[in-house]
Amino acid sequence: MNKLLYLLPTLVLAACANYGQLKAITKLPDKLSENSGIAQFDQESVWFIEDKGNKDIIYEVDFNGKIRKEFEVKNAKNNDWEDLTSDKKGNLYIGDFGNNANHRKNLVIYKLPNPDIEPGDKIEAERIEFQYPEQKEYPPKKKELVYDSEAFFYLQGHFYIFTKNRAHPFSGEVSIYRVPLKVGRHNATLLGTITTCEERNTCQVTSADISPDGKTVVLLGYGKLWTLTDFTGDSFFEGKLTEIDLGVRTQLESVCFKDGTTLLLSDEVRDNEGGMLYSYSLK
Repeated sequence: MNKLLYLLPTLVLAACANYGQLKAITKLPDKLSENSGIAQFDQESVWFIEDKGNKDIIYEVDFNGKIRKEFEVKNAKNNDWEDLTSDKKGNLYIGDFGNNANHRKNLVIYKLPNPDIEPGDKIEAERIEFQYPEQKEYPPKKKELVYDSEAFFYLQGHFYIFTKNRAHPFSGEVSIYRVPLKVGRHNATLLGTITTCEERNTCQVTSADISPDGKTVVLLGYGKLWTLTDFTGDSFFEGKLTEIDLGVRTQLESVCFKDGTTLLLSDEVRDNEGGMLYSYSLK
């Protein structure tokens, strides 16, 4: 009987909603209705952040949708936290670079020690600050609103940031910037650009990650996913871009690799939809 009760929420979710190609794992807690970044350290839980206007807190959530742990992040402020990534040493990084109006001059990546082994309820952050040297006006003209970002990952001593295009008219162009993992202030290096697609509602990039073997980059949009493969080094813009329509149009905000071929994704609550943790297989 207990097993049936345990499975009931999942069965109800599956019966009452259409998740397209995504597999529902669990409903997220109400306090994560504006989740914006996800990272995984073990096979039993994930870490989340929320975006602008929410608390300076990171949350550990298990696959039953229960919050297991919370940390207040010291020496940090949630101006607009938009994505999470980690390195092989267990450090966690918060991308505070949401910049809807393209007017911010305080873009920062916060470096945190491994939250899985930190004691207490507070965690210390170090600051890695950066700017886009191509941006000359704050904010720029509407056709140059290309300095927002909600997506990044870490690889071999650097962060790779994928911009969220807010220009009018919309072109679908995404700039790829590199920032070193070094405390201090840096000019981000523009590596190149890619073009996802030209429909604003689905083609803006909201999260990114790279596979454990470093051979596949995934970019997330509002209902679409793109993979970048067959690139050399960090010339991701020269790789093969493949579009995947996920069959949903919720406000998908977060993606990370669970293993070499399985992704974890989440969406914000919007119009009484979303607020879920999902999985998707690239096979």
